[in-house]
Amino acid sequence: MLMKNKFSRKGALLMIMAAVLTLTVVSRMTRASETHTEHTDSMAVAAETTHAEVASGEHHEEGEAKFDAGKMIFDHVLDAHDWHLWGEGHGSVSIPLPVIIYSSRGLAVFLSSNFHHGHTTYKGYMLTTPRKIVAVNEMEPTDAHHATINEEVTKSMIDFSITKLVLCIILSGALLIFIMLKVAKGYSERKGMAPKGIQSLIEPLVIMIRDDVAKPSIGHKYEKFMPYLLTAFFFILLNNLMGLIPFFPGGANLTGNISVTLTLAVITFVIQMINSNGNFWQHVVAMPGVPKPVLAILTPIEILGVVLRPFVLMVRLFANISAGHIVALAFVSMIFIFKQQFGNGGAFGISIFSGAMYVFMGFLELLVAFLQAYVFTLLSAIYFGAAVEEHHHDSHDHDAKVEEAALI
Repeated sequence: MLMKNKFSRKGALLMIMAAVLTLTVVSRMTRASETHTEHTDSMAVAAETTHAEVASGEHHEEGEAKFDAGKMIFDHVLDAHDWHLWGEGHGSVSIPLPVIIYSSRGLAVFLSSNFHHGHTTYKGYMLTTPRKIVAVNEMEPTDAHHATINEEVTKSMIDFSITKLVLCIILSGALLIFIMLKVAKGYSERKGMAPKGIQSLIEPLVIMIRDDVAKPSIGHKYEKFMPYLLTAFFFILLNNLMGLIPFFPGGANLTGNISVTLTLAVITFVIQMINSNGNFWQHVVAMPGVPKPVLAILTPIEILGVVLRPFVLMVRLFANISAGHIVALAFVSMIFIFKQQFGNGGAFGISIFSGAMYVFMGFLELLVAFLQAYVFTLLSAIYFGAAVEEHHHDSHDHDAKVEEAALI
């Protein structure tokens, strides 16, 4: 059975809308989540920056710095204002990304390379960590350890910078739109013919989401939700797979970022609320056939369940993808840790175990990449089905709740 062209086109349009919304949320939430959490005064900034420079000097003098496994892992799984390619310290190579800041000083646009990895201020701003920008009083380029934070301007800042994760959204979104439009064009040009090329890969996945997810979970109204379900599935799957690629444009932990998973969960929640009918709210507020004394206990639980559903979607995807990246990188870190403790012999010995476990984790992550995309889509479909279910389908509503509980 051939895929309908309208699914691809509507899915592409929804992909653009979801990408734009996610860009805004990621930028603003990244800014908000780190405000007032570090560098509460200028002396703390000076002390930390001076310590970093001293450590850098020791690195050049001793020829080898102590390996920090935690820093390496979290630099990979968290966002940054550049895209690191290879190397460490002053010899590292990375792609600088645009810094776009609006504050009481006005709009400032420049590349993150002007910060020189946080050692220099630029245009009155300073990079205190790979993810945090603050305003300083010095408008001319100044050594970071001599700069003082301007708290008033920092509070007025709105950061619209194109960070690594935002760039990943743009790249993966563009790739997904290109693939879907190409598939849709293929169906237009090859009507009534067997799928060919990329169509042979996409069509079974679309049929799977339609026949195994949407129809059983939503019912006869499934077509209305197919564009979003397909968009969510392919967006999550593509970014999960790209996160496993160790080189540009892969390697970004996009679906392991809480801001991205929150945005996807909120979109699902909004669609569910918009399409919910009276029967849905009757079962939430006053479930038929339940004694009134029991409703006093059951109704708050049902309302809490409605609110917690997007939270479940958010945490499940975020935790599973992030955990996979962290565990895989932990096995790699063991090689460098054993080298420092036991020399090259220790590194070679542990590398056999670490390498084998890393390969195992790679195959496991391939399974998790598909599984988490499927589960997110299935849970979303179950939520949509509960929202649009008619009164005479109570048994189906019960089955959907049982299926949801089993997944959670």
